Amino acid sequence: MEATQRIACNADLINPLFTMGIQVSCVLVLSHFFHLVLKPLGQPGPIAQILAGVVIGPSALSKIGVVKKTFHSSSEDYYQILGLFSRIFFMFLIGLQLDLPYAMRNMRRVGTVALGGAITCSVFGAAVSLFLYDVLEIKGSKFLFALALMIIITNAASPVAIRLAVDYKLATSDVGRLVISSSLINDICCALLVCLMSIFSAASSKIGGKIRNGFLCLILLGVVVILNKHLSLWLNKRNRNLKHLKNTEFFCVLSLIVATAMFIEWSGYSSIVSCFLMGMMYPREGKTARTLMHKLSYSIHTFVLPVYFGYTGFQVDLGHLKSLENAEIVGAIVLLSIGGKITGTLGACRSLNIPVTQGVVLAFLLNVKGNVDLVLVGSAVQNYKWSAKANNLLLITIMINTVIVGPVVALIVSRETKSFGYCHVPFERQDPERELRILACVHGPRHVPTMARIIQSSNGAQSTPISPFLMHLIELPEKTKTNLMYNQLQDDELSDDDDYGGNDVVEINDIVDAFFAETGIMTRQLKVVSPFATMYEEVCNGAEDLRASIILLPFHKHQRIDGKMESGKEGVRITNQKVLRHATCTVAILVDRVPQHVAILFFGGPDDREALAYGRSMGMHPHVNLTVIRFLPESSKDHDAGMRIASYRDEVLMSIPGRENENEEDNAFLANFYNRYVTSGRVGYVEKYVDNGEQTVNALRQMGDMYSLFIVGKGGRGQCPITIGMSDWEECPELGTVGDLLASADFDGSVLVIQQHRHQKIELIED
Repeated sequence: MEATQRIACNADLINPLFTMGIQVSCVLVLSHFFHLVLKPLGQPGPIAQILAGVVIGPSALSKIGVVKKTFHSSSEDYYQILGLFSRIFFMFLIGLQLDLPYAMRNMRRVGTVALGGAITCSVFGAAVSLFLYDVLEIKGSKFLFALALMIIITNAASPVAIRLAVDYKLATSDVGRLVISSSLINDICCALLVCLMSIFSAASSKIGGKIRNGFLCLILLGVVVILNKHLSLWLNKRNRNLKHLKNTEFFCVLSLIVATAMFIEWSGYSSIVSCFLMGMMYPREGKTARTLMHKLSYSIHTFVLPVYFGYTGFQVDLGHLKSLENAEIVGAIVLLSIGGKITGTLGACRSLNIPVTQGVVLAFLLNVKGNVDLVLVGSAVQNYKWSAKANNLLLITIMINTVIVGPVVALIVSRETKSFGYCHVPFERQDPERELRILACVHGPRHVPTMARIIQSSNGAQSTPISPFLMHLIELPEKTKTNLMYNQLQDDELSDDDDYGGNDVVEINDIVDAFFAETGIMTRQLKVVSPFATMYEEVCNGAEDLRASIILLPFHKHQRIDGKMESGKEGVRITNQKVLRHATCTVAILVDRVPQHVAILFFGGPDDREALAYGRSMGMHPHVNLTVIRFLPESSKDHDAGMRIASYRDEVLMSIPGRENENEEDNAFLANFYNRYVTSGRVGYVEKYVDNGEQTVNALRQMGDMYSLFIVGKGGRGQCPITIGMSDWEECPELGTVGDLLASADFDGSVLVIQQHRHQKIELIED
């Protein structure tokens, strides 16, 4: 706040502001250059941005007289203000994007990892504090210095950890989500300790005022959280027919956040925790939250964070390391920080049965430093009587601790691709209580309601977490030559990427918001603008980045009012076929009708087992009637080759008679399913005996009016005698033999055709 007052009282605002603008431009240009150079080596963006700041700072270019004169110290106050606003915005955005359900479900794991590294680092920091107190020439309180050193060694900067997890494509993995949640807990606790330090460091006559200001800040924070909730609802209703809020409304929402944070800073406390809480408690549904995420994400990731990381390196003067004593001090602190994190985190990981390799990556990612450390070191010289030597050396340790993480994590992740890469596990082999990550793709509002019902039905068991994602696929029209001038073009020819989709985007947003209000299931939205020729790549890459369990694709035909099926764009069908061929996870194609009663058709094979495994989550839903219908040859009826239920000591068992080897896996999986779900009465089970494909078709037609959603595997049945001949009139091979029949005009129910991913190397070829 002192920097703000000095700027307000400065008569010459233009020259320092112009200088800071040049500095910011140089940081952005150099950071992009370093990023291009270091990206092939696996180094993330924050490392390049910190190095750009180091190059511009007193360690390198600022030693030149002309450069030093240009980057004079009068712009330091402006940098402090820029850093303050940066912290306000990105901590608010982190709270807004926080996966709170994951953190609440895994609070024990997250807390254990965060606490493990914090305890050992605190012990190490307290042990060396007395030695460093004399070496660094500290004149203030020994207790406060020991506490500050413990915070610096213990802290894990959540903005840096999140960016690193995203750049290494770990943000959606178990390790990445654990890093993000643990770093947030660590960061918030350290920020609270910094606030307590400001109270303890105050004179005895001012402690009462500090405590009073703290209660005022808490009251203000509660009022703003409640006000944000009502303001968000009002803005959502006011902009019902718009994609996003107007710029003036967006500015007003941000102004309220900034004003609250500035009041807390003026009261003598750090606004890091309050900004995070305001973001975490902000309503997630509606256009207000969607606008904040859209506009803040772009500006923060492309401008604010690069400048903030660059300023971290800009403050460092590596010239102090010329002294052997200083180099030894910095090396000792860095080793203590790394050793403490590795020791504590590996101990926590061992108790949680986390592999050692993942534990090492967790330790290094939780050792990055950032906002809390900079705030503490920056205020220590004035408030805690630290020497300039201590300030400079601790800034160097903060920078080195962060920079060293990049090469180490990149090396481990590149070598241990099996541990950190995306590896899909079929539903057939998954734990039923494992998180279900669904990527539902739609081409327009028509498909959204049915996709939403599928998602809701899949959330059957309350103990099974679900993370749905809705990807809006928009065709990018090919560019056509024109002789018109720029001012003669139509509006739709001038639209940018954000404008693609037209009013469909508004309708989809409204359906998603209504779905959240009805079910409480938060659906994250994505938008892909691509020509049909390469749209499958966007879908497959998106599923891999999100580590999706299943991809839901809409069928290229839709039902008309008279009940007949009408073909849509051929590009939709081609996209579905390519996704089925190239996706690295389970894929399902949905023939859109209205589902209420669900039937799983089981003929045998890996795809049918995957369909049965996916459908078991629907069977747990209280409003879904699920029936499993198994088709068997008529000849097996006399030989008792079907399922025979036997009672034995009040336990329901299933005996599986000897059959061909290729059917043993089907029988074993069905036996487990039957004993777990059918005997408890949650799922119905029926067997149909047929001789050939014609009888199978007749049986399917007889049950066509009984169910409104059929779930069936695409194929993988080999030479199945009860489906022979059905492929003669097959129209859509991507649906398989049975799925193609159910999608015809003879049936009224919706169809979900599922294909299990086969773990084999497939070359991507252009059709």
